[in-house]
Amino acid sequence: MKIVVGYGSCGLAAGAKDVYEELEDQIHKKNLDIDLQIAGCIGMCHLEPIIDVYDKDDITTYVKVSPQMIDEILLSALNHKKAKNYIISEEDLNILHEQKRIALRNCGIINPESIEEYTSIGGYEAIKKCILDKDPDKVIEEIKLSGLRGRGGAGFPTWFKWNAAKNSLGSPKYIVCNADEGDPGAFMDRSVLEGDPHTLIEGMIIGGFSMGANEGIVYVRAEYPLAIKRLKKAILQAREKGVLGKNLFGSDFDFDMRIKAGAGAFVCGEETALIASLEGERGMPRLKPPFPAEKGYLQYPTNINNVETFANVAWILQNGGKSFASMGTQKSKGTKVFALTGKIKKGGLVEVPMGVPLRKIIFDIGGGIKDDKKLKAVQMGGPSGGCIPLSLIDTSVDYESITATGAIMGSGGMVVMDETTCMVDMARFFLDFTCKESCGKCIHCRIGTKRMLEVLNRICDGKGKNGDIELLEDLAVQIKEGALCGLGQTAPNPVLTTLKYFREEYEKHIYEKTCPAHTCSALIHYHIKEDLCRKCGICIRSCPVDAISKKDGTVLIDQQKCIKCGKCHTVCPFHAVDRK
Repeated sequence: MKIVVGYGSCGLAAGAKDVYEELEDQIHKKNLDIDLQIAGCIGMCHLEPIIDVYDKDDITTYVKVSPQMIDEILLSALNHKKAKNYIISEEDLNILHEQKRIALRNCGIINPESIEEYTSIGGYEAIKKCILDKDPDKVIEEIKLSGLRGRGGAGFPTWFKWNAAKNSLGSPKYIVCNADEGDPGAFMDRSVLEGDPHTLIEGMIIGGFSMGANEGIVYVRAEYPLAIKRLKKAILQAREKGVLGKNLFGSDFDFDMRIKAGAGAFVCGEETALIASLEGERGMPRLKPPFPAEKGYLQYPTNINNVETFANVAWILQNGGKSFASMGTQKSKGTKVFALTGKIKKGGLVEVPMGVPLRKIIFDIGGGIKDDKKLKAVQMGGPSGGCIPLSLIDTSVDYESITATGAIMGSGGMVVMDETTCMVDMARFFLDFTCKESCGKCIHCRIGTKRMLEVLNRICDGKGKNGDIELLEDLAVQIKEGALCGLGQTAPNPVLTTLKYFREEYEKHIYEKTCPAHTCSALIHYHIKEDLCRKCGICIRSCPVDAISKKDGTVLIDQQKCIKCGKCHTVCPFHAVDRK
């Protein structure tokens, strides 16, 4: 019998460490013949901690497990029964059934700290075959046939970048993995690094072999300590097994890897800024051309892809490019991983074929909107992306269709918003992020985003004025046209898409001094409805700043003292506190 505990960052945050230690303690005390293992995140973060009990050919999944449940779960397992109170529901199991997992195929299933588990399911067979065939061109042709495009955001054909690096003069050549993942709400790369680090290593070796690179570098954000720990361990295991190092599989091909922990700057997701950071310089973009494939790290030919891109490579080489290309749309092949966050019932990671509609991801897989509220918009592409409104919920999730809405695919962050979200405030949040993360190299990004943020702050503070909308649009166009890199060129997207689809919210903020979503505190006013007020005093006692008082039998709110916390509105059992 084997028990596997989900031991990714989401599981640990939910209490998986305590669950694991309780299992370990009981197995030891009772001298049970149970193999206790760990796995990464399977994607159902909303159900963590998760454990799987393997009893011969039967697998039972338990969710939201606490140490107090372990006695019953173990007793049931030993009697070849199931603790039905804690078992996963059929509805939640459908989250996995609705997906097609390639990049995430091993996450949450194998032990990420065991190379033996990876090799037992065919790991490193793809690179072995590539090396023994001694045909780098054949590898690139297979990737071309698959239609794999870079999953880091731009969607550039992977084979083209590999081929450009292969044909560039200069030696040595480098292959770099961008695991910086700076988008708010994105955690796809982290989950692969934590749950299946060997698939990244194999993908990078294959890429290195195809273009003649002998060294790989993984640039990973320092805020991912568990991912770094597991990747380090996987690299050491691969060296010990002869998968990394000299003369791989008895050939004359050498390849090794190292990790660079980045300082967390969002702009380092841009490949030339990443290269500058690798070289010990401040992370700032460079003019292109020359492109990294010609002159990249240390001025040598360099290829850069993100984690998800590399995670698909071994599967493609094992199953054939045509198998990958058979999924998705004509121009967007294969599958895509998304991080579902925000006002959604079942947040976590999902992987689906390109071309499925947004509606399917949010409602069929994600379970719909929290508290059964109304969907308002979906932010795609992170702070460089845009908001897709409810009216476009049937948009096909592929590069071309998402771009047509004004958003971008990005690395796969999908932030769901309900009717309580203020779109002006949301645009301000993302612009505040890009403004702070701007490297400052070009004026359009450094100054332009700051000016836009000032206008948005003014609007949310109830001080918007005639012409502010036009000013935002004018600044956005100038920034997009004048910025040096992708950060600046896409920074206005959240503002432009919210103006396009939610212009009336901006107008209400500016001309009516109201926030329809009741989010912007400066535009919220609370009043007591005398006809509904029972004079019970609960609002008076609950007010943290004593802004509510009873005078001549009437309950009043002092608007000067009121801090717009909304406590009175929440606690009143008679709905006598009106919010406008």
